Amino acid sequence: MKTIVFTGGGSAGHVTPNLALMSKLRQLGWEVRYIGSATGIEKDIIEREGVPFYPISSGKWRRYFDLQNFKDPFRVIKGVYESYRLLRRLKPAIVFSKGGFVSVPVVLGSRMNKIPVIIHESDMTPGLANKISIPFAKKVCVTFPESIQHVQDQKAILTGLPIREGILNGKASKGYHFCDFHSRKPVLLVMGGSLGSQVINQAVRDNLDRLLTQFQIVHICGNGNVSLELSGKRGYKQFEYIFDELPDVMAMSDVVISRAGATSIYEFLLLKKPMLLIPLTLQASRGDQILNAKSFQKAGYADVLPEEELTPESFAERVETLYAKREAYKEAMLSHNETNAVETIVKLIETNSLTS
Repeated sequence: MKTIVFTGGGSAGHVTPNLALMSKLRQLGWEVRYIGSATGIEKDIIEREGVPFYPISSGKWRRYFDLQNFKDPFRVIKGVYESYRLLRRLKPAIVFSKGGFVSVPVVLGSRMNKIPVIIHESDMTPGLANKISIPFAKKVCVTFPESIQHVQDQKAILTGLPIREGILNGKASKGYHFCDFHSRKPVLLVMGGSLGSQVINQAVRDNLDRLLTQFQIVHICGNGNVSLELSGKRGYKQFEYIFDELPDVMAMSDVVISRAGATSIYEFLLLKKPMLLIPLTLQASRGDQILNAKSFQKAGYADVLPEEELTPESFAERVETLYAKREAYKEAMLSHNETNAVETIVKLIETNSLTS
């Protein structure tokens, strides 16, 4: 029986695509293991799946001055050593990396152990972790056709994004029950990314009374961001994060407000959910979400509100316009031809893994 080690973390977008692949590979008889950071969101997500999780030390690239930036290179070196030893013990036939800062030590440890690596890049351009890791990979799977030009040699393969099968099987009736909502009023889903977004949270709460006249609102606001003052407000349900019930909540929702991480917006696309995207700014990111959002806007799948233009009034107006034009967005989404990313990537894994 072959073993595969997955890695990736820092945000849910670097973890949830792995879940779709892990499920399929387990069905095929593979042993699945996961290496991530001890404090990242990946630990909670993966342990809920019953997959053995191995924490390592890792660093993080911050786009601002922080004393931790001077300590992190040593954490990365420690993580490489830990990964090297772990991989020698686990003896995987292959390693699959979804990116994020924790993946770099695992990729380097794999190279030291002569274990093949496949990388997946969700966004249009590779993040820093994947840029460092790509030279050590056998294949690089990409989501957007435009991404191929950013990957060296003949490594790039257009696979699309692995989507969890469960996301497509949500039941709206269960979503209504979970949130204590009803089906007579449309539902607005607000997601600020797995780590939350203070800017989006504030925009929602500044407009809460106005929006509640037209919508029921389910607000996934991130760790520590639930407002106790607004708890119990009729038609407004807050969660730090939603795990098992997320497919049902998404099925129930009529329109979505979201950041523009590739994993989330591709899930909304498959579910035909009209989106208002508020991408992270260049000051807070490398600009990948801006490119993702522009791509979806050009295709007619979403409207985009740059954070620099976000005010309480502009936010409320764009949400109301999104709902008014929801059928046009749904019609545009019907033209999207989705490839079976899970099947394609599983074949790559089986083809490029070490033979026992």
